[in-house]
Amino acid sequence: MTRSRTSGVLAGVATAVMLGSMVPVTALLADYPLFPGQAVRYAIAAVLLLGFMVVRRRPLPRPSLRDVFALTATAATGMVGFSAAVLYAQQYAEGGFVAAVIGGSPLVIAIVAPLLTRQRPVLKAVAGAALVVVGVVILSGGGAWHGPGLVLALLAMFGEAAFTLFAVGVIARLGVVAVSAYSCVVAAVGSAVISFWGSWPMPTSAELFAILFLAVMVTAVAFVVWYYCVSVLGAANAAVMVGLVPVFGLLATVALGQQELTVVAVLGAVVVATGCVIGLRASRTPPPVSDPHGPCEERPELRPAVPR
Repeated sequence: MTRSRTSGVLAGVATAVMLGSMVPVTALLADYPLFPGQAVRYAIAAVLLLGFMVVRRRPLPRPSLRDVFALTATAATGMVGFSAAVLYAQQYAEGGFVAAVIGGSPLVIAIVAPLLTRQRPVLKAVAGAALVVVGVVILSGGGAWHGPGLVLALLAMFGEAAFTLFAVGVIARLGVVAVSAYSCVVAAVGSAVISFWGSWPMPTSAELFAILFLAVMVTAVAFVVWYYCVSVLGAANAAVMVGLVPVFGLLATVALGQQELTVVAVLGAVVVATGCVIGLRASRTPPPVSDPHGPCEERPELRPAVPR
């Protein structure tokens, strides 16, 4: 395994750790309005990312019209839309069912990402992603649903996949930090507009901690690290790493005493890990790593087949 490929895998694991840790933290915001909380979270993350580029004296690349569309779609579907779909889906379905459906996103990415670059999906990559999905289902325990629960869970799954798929091409043109920053700006503005006529209550100390944690670790840091992973491994191969999120989420809840570690959960984690190994071993020659802070030359491996 090359050094750049190893760094990509480590970035994927680090992202899974950070996203998994948000499971118990998000519970602290159960009584706080969704969109005002999202607006504040993404605004803080945007300021941090833009400030990072200023401190590093990195020029902020100017997005083209195609980039603006991709960034807007990423924020609308993979950030604001995803959060709303997950929240409302749990009103009509058990959390385990929602988690299991969202766990199908690696399979969607493994199939769709190569098609965007006019390539055929790699069979081993798809098989690895499918095994990851099976592991997530075992890990989450399935669950029941009624009414629009299935539709909302599917929307959440496609939102999770869209967060990567819409950003693939623009990452190569603008760099991972700029893409993360621009997406956060769009998500913050969109969330603020949606909640303009609603209430913006002062958060409690616990809610403020949750918002800050989500803004810094799960957004500003995790977005950059994840998009770096995608830029190194390619979207289809990085997709299998998404399956590690519920694994680390389980470990976080167990460590905090909110859940017991069961044999079934361990089995699900093993299946997910096996799927990740198969998926990562199925990759083509990894694309060259782009500068994570600024624009880079557009690469065929990351360029979408159609303008966005």
